[in-house]
Amino acid sequence: MPGPRLKAFAEKVFQQALSAADPERSVREALQLTERFLVVRGVPHRLEPTSQLVVIALGKAAASMARGALAVLGGRVTRCVVVPKADGWSDRAFAGCRVIPGAHPVPDARSLEAGQALLDAVRGLHSTDLVLVLLSGGGSALAEVPRESLALDDLVLTTDELLRAGADIWLLNAVRRRLSAIKGGGLARAAAPARVVNLIVSDVLGNPLPVIASGPTVEPTTIFEDVVGAVRRLGVWARLPERVRAILSEPESERVVLANVLQTVILADVTVLVRAAAEACQAWGLPSVICGTRYTGEAREFGRFWAALARSVRSDRQPWAPPVALVAGGELTVTVRGGGRGGRNTEMALAAAMSLEDAPGITIASFASDGDDGTSGAAGAVVDATTVAALRAQGIDAGRALSENDSATVLDRVDALVRTGLTGTNVNDLYLAIVE
Repeated sequence: MPGPRLKAFAEKVFQQALSAADPERSVREALQLTERFLVVRGVPHRLEPTSQLVVIALGKAAASMARGALAVLGGRVTRCVVVPKADGWSDRAFAGCRVIPGAHPVPDARSLEAGQALLDAVRGLHSTDLVLVLLSGGGSALAEVPRESLALDDLVLTTDELLRAGADIWLLNAVRRRLSAIKGGGLARAAAPARVVNLIVSDVLGNPLPVIASGPTVEPTTIFEDVVGAVRRLGVWARLPERVRAILSEPESERVVLANVLQTVILADVTVLVRAAAEACQAWGLPSVICGTRYTGEAREFGRFWAALARSVRSDRQPWAPPVALVAGGELTVTVRGGGRGGRNTEMALAAAMSLEDAPGITIASFASDGDDGTSGAAGAVVDATTVAALRAQGIDAGRALSENDSATVLDRVDALVRTGLTGTNVNDLYLAIVE
C-alpha cells in the first residue's frame, strides 16, 4: 500500500488546490451589486427598477456557484434555477430558487425536466432584463432539451456508446450540441432580447467556450469539421440510432452571432488547480515544478509515462534534483473493454503503480477535482513502489485488473483510494509525482 505519510501529504495538497478553485468564493468575488448596476469583474450592467434579474446555475459546481451569487444578489433575484448533479445531492434548499438535480454522465428524465426548467426561466424576458448564467462542467448531461425528432432513448444510447468507446469531451460535446435545442447557444437565443452574462468554471482543457457544458449561452463554433468521420473512427457509428445519424450527417449551420451575450468570464480552470498544488508543496517545504496542464489520451498510457518521468528524475537527477514534486493537470480517457469498477484517475494510478514496482522513493497521485472519478466511488488514488506487491500478497493480478477496467476495486483493497465526496467544483484532474 502507499506510504501513509506521503498519501496524507498528497491528499493535503489536493485539498489546498481545491480551495484555490472554490467556485462559491470565485463567484462571490466576481460580483458587486449597486442600486443601478450589477458589476461583473469590473464591467457594469445596468439594472432598471423594473429589470428582472435571472440566475441560472448549471453543472457540477452549480450549487457552489449559486451560493456565491445569492450571497451577493440576495432578494434582487426574480427567477432562479439551479441544476446540480443528482448523485450526492443533499437536497439543500435555495431560497427563491427551483432546484432540479440532473443525471450524469448519461442524461435521464430528470435531465429533461431540468432542461425545460431552464427554458421556462428565460422565456418572456425583455431587453432590460439580465440573465446571469453560472456554468460548469457536467452541464451537458444534467440538462437537455432534445431536438424535435429525437427521444431520450436516442440520447442515452448515443452518449453511452461514445463514452464506452473512449470519446473525449471535444467529440462528445460536439455530438451533444448537434442533438440539442438548448446547447450551442440555444439557451441564450431563447433568452433574447434579455442580456446574458456568463461566469464559467471550466472543465475543458484550453477553455474552449462552445465545449464547456456544450455552450448553451455562448456563440457556437465548429469544433470538429467532420463529426461523422470522428465517430466512425471510434467504431460506433453503425450502433447509433438512425435519427441521430441523420442529424449528425446534416451540414452544420452557419455561425450564429448572439448579440445579447454581453460578457463571458472564466473564473477557474485546471491552471488554477495546478498552480495552487505546486504552491502548496513549496509552502510545506517540498520544491515543485509544473509539468503541463493539458495532458490527454488513454489513462493507462499516461500513467506509464508519468511513472517513467518520475523514475528518470530520481535516477538521473535531471532536469530537476530530488526531492521534488512534479505537478500537472489534464483530462484522460478510458476505453472500456471490461466490466470492472474504476475511472480515468484510478486507471492512471494502477498503470503507474505497475511501472514503479522496482522504483522506491516515488509516490504518484491522480485526482478528479469533482471528487467523482468514473464508477470508482472515489476522487482518485495514491500509489508507490509497494502497491503492486501488496496486491500480489492478496492474490490480485494488477495487470488483469487493468485489462478488465477494475482499477478501483483492487486499489481499494490496499487502501490506495482517496474519497472526498463531491467537492462542488469541476476543473479537470490533478497529477502528482513526489520524488524523494
